[in-house]
Amino acid sequence: TLLNNGKVLLVGGSGSNGSILASAELYDPAAGTFTPTGSMANARALHTASRLNNGLVLFAGGSGSNGSILASAELYDPVAGTFTPTGSMASVRTLHTATRLNNGKVLLAGGSGSDGSALASADLYDPTAGTFGPTGSMAIARTFHTATLLNGGMVLLAGGFTSASGAALASAERY
Repeated sequence: TLLNNGKVLLVGGSGSNGSILASAELYDPAAGTFTPTGSMANARALHTASRLNNGLVLFAGGSGSNGSILASAELYDPVAGTFTPTGSMASVRTLHTATRLNNGKVLLAGGSGSDGSALASADLYDPTAGTFGPTGSMAIARTFHTATLLNGGMVLLAGGFTSASGAALASAERY
């Protein structure tokens, strides 16, 4: 995630031995160096990262260290170099999309649930309140899809799959 100061934040993911990581690093493109920063409370991979208007970064969902799918979320403060928990999504989800909307809220859509099936549900994260709330569902459940903020504020959700091992989708819809 590109931070306001020009550094890049890399967080979580899978380690070389397949373990799920909670660690984070900052890449300084001017110096060409990586340095450690704070760690997440929950190790996670296949999560989303969204820079908010206030400069904080929201990390939501993903796969946890014990193979579980997460509903939890954390905020990274680049000034303090720390992570703090924030609200949880209504549903566990991984392989979803997160799109910062023009009003500053973040749309988290689709992905895979704990049984591996694609989700049609979506949540909105309100950074002012620090909470998630449900919003309209997609017409088609999808995972591994894309989400693009369009001029005018709509979000185009396209492609993806019906499940982690399911059929590919050629459809698109707008939020």
